[in-house]
Amino acid sequence: MTFHPQPEPGEARPWAFPAPERGTLPNGLTLLTKHRPGQQVVAVEVLLAAPLEAEPQGLDGVATIMARALSEGTDEHTAEEFAAELERCGATLDAHADHPGVRVSLEVPASRLDKALGLLAEALRAPAFPEDEVKRLVANRLDEIPHELANPARRAAMALSKELFPAESRFSRPRQGTEDTVRGIDAKAVKSFYDAHVRPATSTVVVVGDFTGIDLPALLDSTLGRWTGTRAEPRPRPVVSADDTARVVIVDRPGAVQTQVLIGRTGPDRQDPVWAAQVLGVYCLGGTLTSRLDRVLREEKGYTYGVRSFAQVLLSSADGTGAALLAISGSVATEVTGPALADTWQVIRTLAADGLTDEERDVAVQNLVGVAPLRYETAAAVADTLADQVEQQLPDDFQAGLYVRLAETGTVEATAAVVNAFPLDRVVTVLVGDAAKIADPVRELGIGPVTIIT
Repeated sequence: MTFHPQPEPGEARPWAFPAPERGTLPNGLTLLTKHRPGQQVVAVEVLLAAPLEAEPQGLDGVATIMARALSEGTDEHTAEEFAAELERCGATLDAHADHPGVRVSLEVPASRLDKALGLLAEALRAPAFPEDEVKRLVANRLDEIPHELANPARRAAMALSKELFPAESRFSRPRQGTEDTVRGIDAKAVKSFYDAHVRPATSTVVVVGDFTGIDLPALLDSTLGRWTGTRAEPRPRPVVSADDTARVVIVDRPGAVQTQVLIGRTGPDRQDPVWAAQVLGVYCLGGTLTSRLDRVLREEKGYTYGVRSFAQVLLSSADGTGAALLAISGSVATEVTGPALADTWQVIRTLAADGLTDEERDVAVQNLVGVAPLRYETAAAVADTLADQVEQQLPDDFQAGLYVRLAETGTVEATAAVVNAFPLDRVVTVLVGDAAKIADPVRELGIGPVTIIT
């Protein structure tokens, strides 16, 4: 039997996050494109400057319904015809609304990019918003709300937002609206929101994939270039303000066998120079199975299947008025809610007193930086990050620079950043669980006044 020789590893090559090429169509649409040889599934991200804070009073959720309705019929195709045309292309089209605006995502084989871009342009340029389809989407959204309220993690997130942000802030209310606000949405409201905020001059499209044999400029011009609209300026971004005075909110779930824990506050976003150190420190605290919190709460005490800490950008602004949500999340057995919180506080105190170890820092850097090329193997992953940078008003080379800064961040810097991220006298703790069983043990901890809501 003849054996082939064992393959030899190739020479390691330097890697950096891809830098896009920028351009602008005559209609004012901003373009970011990146040729990625071998990526035969092309990813397209469209960012529409239709932020949640622009929703009319009492119509929270209209941006979500509009986003979902973009593919529910146009001036050329009914909803069924549009879906069939997408299917023939082998394409997927999704859209969602968030605080910075509405994002529309398309994935399609490169061989059918021309047809799919035509459909995307049609959805953006001339959505029909038929009354019956909007009613169906509203009904679907109303059906989702009870399930979200029944989900402890979602319920905790809603309660934390309501506690952290002032009532007049859009950040304090559910992103996709409440039952009361969604009920008031109709086709007229959706069309009005579209007319007021969706136009090419304030929008950006990101296209990533293998463009071999494709005249991309001509294709974009003949599809998205047909989209017209006024050249109104984008809305100024609101200043994010929050009250993170230490307190505890218990969302009562009588009979619950577990307590969902969410500890949070607002802090620096990606515009801040401390972001890299903060990412590294927060990862060491609770970003992986080897983190401090997991080692204590899961491995040593057996309180939980897992607990995580994270930093999630809420709204980033070039003027520095944005913010990120800094949080610790997990679930524990009802009877150990008090001890689990006590140990969480002790982990953070120990971290402040003794600092991270060099080994923790090195493992975190390897996990965050060393595997980065694998994270961006697909065109969709690259397009998503490029779109994030645009949404957050960051330069095109931000992600590439972030990996350099992460690799250069020392243990002392990472320790200081994570300790500053979670000052124990400036965090709001939300617990979703059986108040009758957990309220007294939590009060005894002295981590803040306790309020019980239903």
